[in-house]
Amino acid sequence: MENKAHSPLDQKLAMAKRCSHEGVVAGAKAAVVATIATAIPTLATARMLPWARANLNHTAQALIISTVAGAAYFIVADKTVLATARRNSFNHNSTN
Repeated sequence: MENKAHSPLDQKLAMAKRCSHEGVVAGAKAAVVATIATAIPTLATARMLPWARANLNHTAQALIISTVAGAAYFIVADKTVLATARRNSFNHNSTN
């Protein structure tokens, strides 16, 4: 009898875990793409332009790349979690 009482809660928890997992996977993919898309021009610029060569040391280059990757991860993960939750909310409401 207790299993039936916890069933809706278990379903909600499973749905929340699935939403967050989808967000993590999408965020990780976005971070990888953003890292590559940022690293190539940053490293090339730091070697070709005199101003960048003089002012962007290795720490600054790493900071630029990691900031973009982190931002991409959190933005895409947040949007994915919200979209998945919204989609599941609509699906759940339409079946009731």
